[in-house]
Amino acid sequence: MIIDFASYIIGSPWNLPPALVFYVGAAFLLFSKYLPAPLILIATPTVGLINLITMENSARLNTELLSYSVELIYIDELSFLFGILFHIAALFSAIYALKITDTRQHVSAFIYVGSALGAVFSADLLSLFIFWELLAISSAYLIWVQGTRKANQAALRYLFVHVISGLILLAGAILHIHKTGSIGFIDIDLTGTAKWLILLAFGIKCGFPILHSWLPDSYPQASPTGTVFLSAFTTKVAIYVLARAFVGTEVLIYIGAAMTMFPIFYAVIENDLRRVLAYSMINQLGFMVVGIGLGTAMAMNGAISHAFNDVVFKGLLFMSMGAVLHTTGRINGSDLGGLYRKMPMTTSLCIIGAASISAFPLFSGFVSKSMILTAALDEGYVAIWFLLLFASAGVFHHAGIKIPYFAFFAHDAGLDAKDPSWNMLLAMTFAAVICIVNGCYPYLLYSLLPYPVDYRPYEWSHVVSQLQLLLFSALAFAWLIRSGTYPPELRSVNLDVDWIYRRGIKSFGSNALLVFDRTTRHLMFIFRIVADHRLNPLVHHLKQHGVFARTWSISFTVLCIITLLLAYLVHFFLYT
Repeated sequence: MIIDFASYIIGSPWNLPPALVFYVGAAFLLFSKYLPAPLILIATPTVGLINLITMENSARLNTELLSYSVELIYIDELSFLFGILFHIAALFSAIYALKITDTRQHVSAFIYVGSALGAVFSADLLSLFIFWELLAISSAYLIWVQGTRKANQAALRYLFVHVISGLILLAGAILHIHKTGSIGFIDIDLTGTAKWLILLAFGIKCGFPILHSWLPDSYPQASPTGTVFLSAFTTKVAIYVLARAFVGTEVLIYIGAAMTMFPIFYAVIENDLRRVLAYSMINQLGFMVVGIGLGTAMAMNGAISHAFNDVVFKGLLFMSMGAVLHTTGRINGSDLGGLYRKMPMTTSLCIIGAASISAFPLFSGFVSKSMILTAALDEGYVAIWFLLLFASAGVFHHAGIKIPYFAFFAHDAGLDAKDPSWNMLLAMTFAAVICIVNGCYPYLLYSLLPYPVDYRPYEWSHVVSQLQLLLFSALAFAWLIRSGTYPPELRSVNLDVDWIYRRGIKSFGSNALLVFDRTTRHLMFIFRIVADHRLNPLVHHLKQHGVFARTWSISFTVLCIITLLLAYLVHFFLYT
């Protein structure tokens, strides 16, 4: 209905490539001297959204690349929903960043958004690879912009991991094209090396276990506004391509279940609240991956709707923590507390985000996450259902309670703080309204899903079971806090798999160089002994009056050269 009304008001569809709108917006930001940056920041996602919702359902844009026909616009229900989502995320992220004066940061953010949209609307591996790499390069600047030593190192590690992901994707694409002659990547069946490589490339960006550490390593080092952009696009592009190419792949069920579980324990002991949210993001991605692995209509609807809701409520939580960091200059739980009196609006909006990610009834997470759990139970994956249930309690524990408690309600740190500027509050309010609307009236979101929805989230059994789960999780948190057994907020850096390349490889390299140096010295000592014993006669001839040190005549030298050439010619004709 909304789409039809917009088409009626605006008229004929524009059918512009969605990525192009943001690339043009980035160009205007960079070169225009007459349009103010805030106007471009708001106008670009607005124009892009109007362009998308009025676009014809059969819109296609093909071009030639390396003698292949690449498709830059491919619209169906799945790509359309992710396109709507990315435009909404770009809009509230742009509003949040309105007062940033660094034009390069805005340009990088718009190239990043455009690349995400390009990946969503591409239907072949070649164009996907191009946008895949642009995603990595443009987003790295949002981490570099902080300018600190930690941010620079994190950006380099982030770029390294994502370039590796791109190279793996390229290798898989080349093998896939060589084997099948097709550059399409829709509904890939895992039967060959190429397809496993493609899945691995997607898994790196999605944060699969062991491949995930780039996310909590880099996102907390980005700028407060940059983190909001980062939280919305990279991992959701990975979810989109998994939903496009690997629906019903059973291995994803177990990978996703592991993703929901292990971040809980890291998030509980983490002090940096933005790192807590980064681990929480992996947890939420796990639910989506399980839904894609199940592959049924309900599971896919649950995974896709949860991706939509996750972008909004996770963006809201990152915006609230960014507001705290922007106002106080601190983000560790051990340094915060007592801010609810000084930042009441931020506190209230953060609680809405916390309720949404915790799947409270009447908030957005409830209407999407429950679909995935129901689908797992319907398909007979009882053990997976129990794991997802435990993970749901865990996310309420660390994201629903820990984030607002330690930031706003724990011990009063006596910080001088106030609510952030109007644009930040407006962006957070925009996201909070979506969280509430999707939670109270989910059928608007359900109408955009790729499969018909036959699910009623507000049945008494769903509501009561979820409230019981949340109540007992809250009681567990309260008991741990009151008894003093909850892990304290310590000023420390917790490493998981990233220890391998942040500490392990460095330590191994240092030890390897030490061993190489000592081995070389011993070998040189042995060589000197052998040389003194064996090469003395030769050394005698090389001395000042030795045979080889004498001045030879030109005729003798020419004779030696001719002899060597003759020997070579004889060998050539006899043995070649």
